[in-house]
Amino acid sequence: MLPSSQGMSELERLAGGVIVCGFDGLHAPEPLRDWLTDETVAGVILFKRNIADVAQAAALIEECNGKSSSALPILVGVDQEGGRVARFDDPVLRLPPMRKLAAFDDLDLTREAARVLASQLRAIGINLNFAPVLDVDTNPDNPVIGDRAFGSTPDAVIAHALAFAEGLHEGGVLSCGKHFPGHGDTDLDSHFALPRLSHGRTRLDEIELRPFRAAVGVLPSVMTAHVVFETLDPATPATMSQRAITELLRGEIGFDGAVFSDDLEMKAVSERYSLEEAGARAIDAGCDLLLVCSDLDGAARLRNELARRAGKSPAFRAALETARARADALRLRIAELPPAIPIENALGSADARAIEARLRQV
Repeated sequence: MLPSSQGMSELERLAGGVIVCGFDGLHAPEPLRDWLTDETVAGVILFKRNIADVAQAAALIEECNGKSSSALPILVGVDQEGGRVARFDDPVLRLPPMRKLAAFDDLDLTREAARVLASQLRAIGINLNFAPVLDVDTNPDNPVIGDRAFGSTPDAVIAHALAFAEGLHEGGVLSCGKHFPGHGDTDLDSHFALPRLSHGRTRLDEIELRPFRAAVGVLPSVMTAHVVFETLDPATPATMSQRAITELLRGEIGFDGAVFSDDLEMKAVSERYSLEEAGARAIDAGCDLLLVCSDLDGAARLRNELARRAGKSPAFRAALETARARADALRLRIAELPPAIPIENALGSADARAIEARLRQV
């Protein structure tokens, strides 16, 4: 049985505020609703398994919001990139793969398509889209990125990914760039195996890292890659590497937004670490929010483990407090975005019809 949030300690509440949960079904389980109400998790991520139609999704999100504090809204995230990664179907705007959108070479179209999409997502209740992809598509044998990327050069990715992020923000949804330090040249899918890249720093600086440098000051959050970058840290996936997150992303690149782990249940991580160990290592590395995309029991165990470590180690508690502060700061940014409009207005707007017509030409 999932634990109730009643009687949770201060440290357990601190730890819960860095966890974003996924779950099965079209309704949020009652314990998860309690966690959200009592702010003992930071938010939820929705998948196709949670979405029957727009009305049901809006009702589900309302369930999740429950009695949560409007001063610190919960994160309600989704992967709605376009192409093959889209959790909502019609009548939500269906975007082509980002490679195809960028090939049209119209930054205004990229920005406007993202704005219209975001206005629809926000009307449903989504406030965070795990997009844009900042990976550079340099490997034709890559099984997981490919046409999800905006292009095969850093310049194309930078131009269109940043335009896409700006459009999301104008439409009322936070963006999250992924997958740091870059998943575009791997030949393995980190959902199923642990990729490794042996590129030297010169190559990384010229290709993989350039979009993430450009994202500083534009994107409020980024997501890590479960990929080993041998020149940075030959023993550890980037998600759990201080050299990758604290030293490179924070220190050298200067990113001060929130850093999400990719799903800690993916096999690149789960075949090597327990969920609890992976989450603790990610916090130590400099991550701020931990994705646990299906296992609510695992999320509860992770919260307990983070709290236990914080109680034993002042250094870990300090890292957890820093992560929680960045997680809360991201949630507070939701109030700075344009507010939601009625669903019927967002889905049937003239802007949406105009973008659909333009996209048919892409």
